[in-house]
Amino acid sequence: MVLKGNTCMYSVLPAVVSALFIGYGAFVLNSRGANRVSMTFFILCMSTFLWQAAWAVLFQTENPDHAWRIVQAGYVPILFLPTTLYHFITELTRRHQDRPFVYASYLLCGVLTMLLLSTDLVIQGLYPYFFGFYPMAGELHPLYLLQTVVVVGRGVALLYLRQGVAVSTERTRLRYCLFSILIYFAAAVDYLCNYGVEFYPPGVLCIACSLGLIAQAMVRHNLLADPLFAAASIAHEVRTPLATIRSQSRVLARSLPELIAGYQRSEAPGLAPEQLRYLSEIATHIETEVARSNFIVDMLLASARAGSLQSDDFAVHSVKKCVDEAISCYPFAEAERERVRLVLREDFNFFGSDTLLVYVLYNLLKNALHAVHAAGRGNVTVECYTLQELNWLVVTDTGLGIAPDVLPHVFDPYYTTRHSGGGTGMGLAFCRKVVSAFGGAIEVESEPGRYTRFALRFPMGKSFRTIGSGEFQIASAS
Repeated sequence: MVLKGNTCMYSVLPAVVSALFIGYGAFVLNSRGANRVSMTFFILCMSTFLWQAAWAVLFQTENPDHAWRIVQAGYVPILFLPTTLYHFITELTRRHQDRPFVYASYLLCGVLTMLLLSTDLVIQGLYPYFFGFYPMAGELHPLYLLQTVVVVGRGVALLYLRQGVAVSTERTRLRYCLFSILIYFAAAVDYLCNYGVEFYPPGVLCIACSLGLIAQAMVRHNLLADPLFAAASIAHEVRTPLATIRSQSRVLARSLPELIAGYQRSEAPGLAPEQLRYLSEIATHIETEVARSNFIVDMLLASARAGSLQSDDFAVHSVKKCVDEAISCYPFAEAERERVRLVLREDFNFFGSDTLLVYVLYNLLKNALHAVHAAGRGNVTVECYTLQELNWLVVTDTGLGIAPDVLPHVFDPYYTTRHSGGGTGMGLAFCRKVVSAFGGAIEVESEPGRYTRFALRFPMGKSFRTIGSGEFQIASAS
């Protein structure tokens, strides 16, 4: 069979769109640099480019044998396109837990590709439409459609869930991206052509609009921006004024007592004894607030550093020394220190960074004390011991507890239940990243109204090999 008629005009749209996608990918890479998100977006653009370039040639081909070879080549990127989109969304939302599902979906794409190239189970022939040849769905084509619905639907769900818990600036950008993916869904109308419905396939226009909006969001609206690094940059700039405030408060601490004493000797009317007492302590209050502010700066900078952990600086450290340092340096509020109990039964060594482990303890102490304050009662216990051929560092509070629907998400980046209380949702994500880099793992268990326990487990032995992260029941040595 030979297809008759001039079909060049129908090749114009896929040819233009294929060039457009090369531009999208190059634009993002050039503007944002190479990273996991921009590279997956570039692969997404390349897949679309190869598909549309093949269709531009296909619609001008009159020989069915040649058309069949073009369809086989052009349908390979189509098979991978939904999974590549899902991969891009998992990187964008930092949903690393979904990576095994991404790899499994890529594996299925590989199987379908082999079947496409060797059998007619995926594509079984060609439709001679008015605009040119078009692939005919085979027996396994519905499996590919099901895979598309699952992975793209999962991607939409990830974007929706992430924008619901993200900080305000990131939430706006993610909603922009979510809207773009919903437009992408409209491209599914093209699959009707695979099942004998004859019309010129318009779905590529939806894909072009969708990925164009994402490209614009990534560059103009800074979709790849990490709020943590922005906060860390601001925090770094805050150090200089904090140092100035501390210096001035120390001058005040030296001079103010003499001024107050002179005022009291003069017996001048005006200030009550309570006001004079407050003035005499104001330098101490300023010094305390500066210390707290520097503590927050240190936490933000440490969290930003955890984004690119390097093991070159790791060494063997004592966990007991890290606990002692964390307790001695933590800026406890009034009476908070009395609520913290240390049960350091067995010291052990770990291979990693003592500074980062101290910051992990800072985060856990901060959360534990917040839970105790919220409950209006309770205490915090820090334990270290060896049990079941593992080393354990455990922080337990008998405070408010964590709700069952919140518990599975506590380690998700930017997940926070304290939208009005300054929470960024990065503290526990930081803890997990650090402990994992040390070859260990962190798990949590909680019972609302009774307790919350975070358990850090470290491998034993001089080799400090990375251990698995499977399920386990947190054990208490008490």
